[in-house]
Amino acid sequence: MSSNPMEQAKPWRLAARAEKMNPSVIREILKVTEKPGIISFAGGLPSPKTFPVAEFAAACAKVLKGDAHASLQYAASEGYGPLREMVAAALPWPADAAQVLITTGSQQGLDLLAKVLIDEGSRILVETPTYLGALQAFAPMQPEVVSVPSDDEGVVIDDLEKKLAPTLAAKAAALPPEGARSPWGGPAANKSAGARFLYVLPNFQNPTGRTMTEARRTALSERAAALGLPLVEDNPYGDLWFDVPPPAPMTARNPDGCVYLGSFSKVLAPGLRLGYLVAPKPLYPKLLQAKQAADLHSAGFNQRVVAEVMADGFLERHVPTIRALYKSQRDAMLAAMREHMPAGVSWNTPAGGMFLWVRLPEGMDAVALLPTAVEHNVAFVPGAAFYADHGDPRTLRLSFVTASADEIRTGVAALAQAIRQHAGKA
Repeated sequence: MSSNPMEQAKPWRLAARAEKMNPSVIREILKVTEKPGIISFAGGLPSPKTFPVAEFAAACAKVLKGDAHASLQYAASEGYGPLREMVAAALPWPADAAQVLITTGSQQGLDLLAKVLIDEGSRILVETPTYLGALQAFAPMQPEVVSVPSDDEGVVIDDLEKKLAPTLAAKAAALPPEGARSPWGGPAANKSAGARFLYVLPNFQNPTGRTMTEARRTALSERAAALGLPLVEDNPYGDLWFDVPPPAPMTARNPDGCVYLGSFSKVLAPGLRLGYLVAPKPLYPKLLQAKQAADLHSAGFNQRVVAEVMADGFLERHVPTIRALYKSQRDAMLAAMREHMPAGVSWNTPAGGMFLWVRLPEGMDAVALLPTAVEHNVAFVPGAAFYADHGDPRTLRLSFVTASADEIRTGVAALAQAIRQHAGKA
C-alpha cells in the first residue's frame, strides 16, 4: 500500500443518483465514426449544409453594434423577451410569451422537467421506443419508467390504459371533482392517473421516424385529459416535413395539460444550444426556479443573434431548403435499401425528419451486427438503445441527413454486405 496520503484519500463519494447516469450509447458510437473512411448513419446531427453562416455573421455584427454591453451581460432567466415573443407567436395555439422559457437546448427542458416533476420511485410513461436523451435525463431522478407500446399510428391507447390500470383504482378516491382537476397542482394531482406524465415525440419520432396520426392524437389527448395524465410533447423535428405538414400538436388540444418542447438546433444550428419549453402557468414558476439553479440563463448573446436572424421571416425561406435537402437524401437511402438489402430486412418510409427505422431478419441482433458493420466502414445505432426495457434486438436506426447521396449508396451497400456476412455466422 502506498504511503502517499494523497493516493490513499478517497474524497469523492458519489450520490446515489450518479449511479443512474450512463454514457450516451450514440456518443460512444460516434467515437468509432472518427475512424478514417467510416460512413456514419449513427449520429442525429443536422447537415452542416443547412447552417446559415452568412446570416449569423451579419446578425452577430448587428447585435454587437447595436447593444454590445447588454448582449454580453448576465440576462433574465426566462430568456430574451423578443425571442420569447417570437416563439409564442409561432405556436399554433394561443400562448403567452410569459409561458415560454428559453433553455440551453431542448435537452435542458427534459432535465428541468425531471427535476421538477419526478421523485424517486415516481411512475413516468414513455412511448416505446423513445428518445435516448430523454431516458438519460429522467434516470438520475430514479423514476419507475413504464414503456407504452406504439405502432405506426402512434401510442396505442388501449395499451396506455393497461399500463395505468393497476394504479387507477387506488388513485380514484383521491381525485378532486371533475372540472377542478389539474395535472400540475402538486404531488397528489401529479399522481392522479398513477403517473407523473407521459413523454411523447409525435412528429418524425427519434428513433423511428414515425408520425402520430390525427385520430391517435385526438384519442390520446382526450384520454389523458380525462385521466388527469400530463403530457410532455417533444417536437424538435416538426418543421422538417417533406410533402405535407404533420397534424397540429397535442398541446394545441389541451394547453393546460401539456408541456411543449421545441428546439432551434434542427432549423438553425445545434451549436447555439438553444431550445424552449412552453409550460402551463401553474407549472412555469418551478421550472424557472430549476433553470435559475442550473445555469442562471441560456446564452444571452446567442438568443439575441437568433432573434435577429429570425426577425424578417428568415425561417419561412430557410426551412423549405432543409426539407428539400433531407427529402432528397431520404429518397437516396430508400432507393439504396431497395437495391441492396437482402430478403428479410424491412424498413419504413418517414414523411419527414432525419431517421429510418430498420428491422433485421429473424434471429439477428443489431448490437452484435455493429462490429461487423464497422469492419465494412459503416456505422449505425442499434435500436436497443432506445428502449426503457428489453427492446427488439432486431431494430436499428439510420440517419440519412449528414451523408451525401454517394456516401448513402456506398454505406447502404456496405451495410447490406455486413448483414449477409453476419447472417452467415449466426
